[in-house]
Amino acid sequence: MSDPVLDLRGLSKSFGALKATDDVSLTLQPGEIHALIGPNGAGKSTLMGLVAGKIAPDAGHVRLDGTEITTLSVAQRARAGLARSFQVSSLIPDYSALRNVMLALQARQGHSYRFLRPVNRDTALREGARAALARVGLGPRASVEAAMLSHGERRLLEIAVALAMAPKCFLLDEPMAGLGSEGTARLVTFLNALKHEAPILLIEHDMDAVFKLADRISVLVYGRIIATGAPADIRANQQVRAAYLGEEAAT
Repeated sequence: MSDPVLDLRGLSKSFGALKATDDVSLTLQPGEIHALIGPNGAGKSTLMGLVAGKIAPDAGHVRLDGTEITTLSVAQRARAGLARSFQVSSLIPDYSALRNVMLALQARQGHSYRFLRPVNRDTALREGARAALARVGLGPRASVEAAMLSHGERRLLEIAVALAMAPKCFLLDEPMAGLGSEGTARLVTFLNALKHEAPILLIEHDMDAVFKLADRISVLVYGRIIATGAPADIRANQQVRAAYLGEEAAT
C-alpha cells in the first residue's frame, strides 16, 4: 500500500470529563474516499476539527503527505493542501458565489483578504473561480450572494471553495445535507470522480450515499473507532450493527 496522504495517530481530545476523541488513528490513502460514521455525539465533528486545526488535540499527531501539521493553524493547513467543508458554513453571506471562490484562490496565493478589491479585476482569478463553480453546477449562480442561495447550493459552493484550493485532500462534513435525492445523486457521481484528484475524508449521515461512495468506512462510537473496513465488511460487522447501523443495514 502507498503512503497515506493523511495520517492521524493517537488523536485525543477531552472537554472536561467528556472524552470526545479517544486515541483515534486512521489513514486516508491516495484515490480513496474514507467515510467516518457514527451516532450523534460520537465525536465525528470534533475529530474533523482536530484534523482541520480548529481544535488543538490533547495528544496525537496529524500528518499531511508525510509532513507534521499538528501545530499548524487552519490557514496554514489550507495552504499546505488541506481543503475543508464543514456543517457550519464558513462562507461570507453578502459576497457573491464567485467572490467567495475568488477569496479561496487569493488565500491559496498567500494574499490578505484586504487586497480583494484590486484582485476582483484579475482575469486569471475570475476564470479560476468560474471554473470551480461550473464543476459543481453553480456556474449560472455565480453572481448570486451566498445568503440568497438555497441550503443545498451553499453546500455546493463550499465544495467549489475547497476545489479552488487545489488541495492534497478534502475534508467534507455532510456535503449531502439539503441537496435532495437528485442533487445527492449528482454529488455522489461528482465525488466518485473527484477522489482521483485528491482523496476525501467524509462525514455523512446519508447511509445510502456512504455505502455508494466509500472505499473504506471507520465507525466512531463514544470517541473511539470500533471498526474500519470495506463497506461490505462494515455492513456485516455485528458490533457495528449493534452500536449504530441496526438491522436496517441488512436490507
